Amino acid sequence: MEPPPTRRGILFVLSAPSGAGKSTLCEGLKAEGGFIYSVSCTTRAPRPGELDGIAYHFLSPGEFEARIAQGEFLEHAQVHGNRYGTLRETVLASLRAGQDVFIDIDTQGAGMIRSNPHPEIRNALVDIFLKPPDISLLRERLAQRGTESEEQIALRLRNAEDELAQWPLYQYTIDATLPPQEVLACCRAIMQAERLRARRRTDYP
Repeated sequence: MEPPPTRRGILFVLSAPSGAGKSTLCEGLKAEGGFIYSVSCTTRAPRPGELDGIAYHFLSPGEFEARIAQGEFLEHAQVHGNRYGTLRETVLASLRAGQDVFIDIDTQGAGMIRSNPHPEIRNALVDIFLKPPDISLLRERLAQRGTESEEQIALRLRNAEDELAQWPLYQYTIDATLPPQEVLACCRAIMQAERLRARRRTDYP
């Protein structure tokens, strides 16, 4: 029988515009471990090398809409013409077991989680924004990535302008111009500090 958890799980939410370095940061965090990485659902087509259930749960638009109707999502949003969402019960089960959950989602989804009335979600939430200085850095990185067409890049940059305006709503902000290892170290420091908060202990009065 598993011993009861000594602290409550934390819901870490990371947002960043396309090209800010979110994928690199997430890969670094996953390599070190220490949390459950929440695999989002999406209606977009898999990119080369992406596996269902690992990169995303790839759903048809009809399947996605059915899950919305059944109230299965903690958050969901339409981003760059596709739907994305996080399954609520999977997250809550991990938090109740004292396991930390890490989600990387757009600002729409983060806003939905931030306004969620469920007390376990509200108490567990720690949101982080990876902030580039301006759009020019994102344009350069997206062009170098070579995975999107010119039209897709233009759409991502238009969305990035709206996303950048949301950074003051987050509890923490990390400078995206820092070297990747420094960005990783900053995020790890935030996570460790939050794990040491007295109010997260299960014996907290």
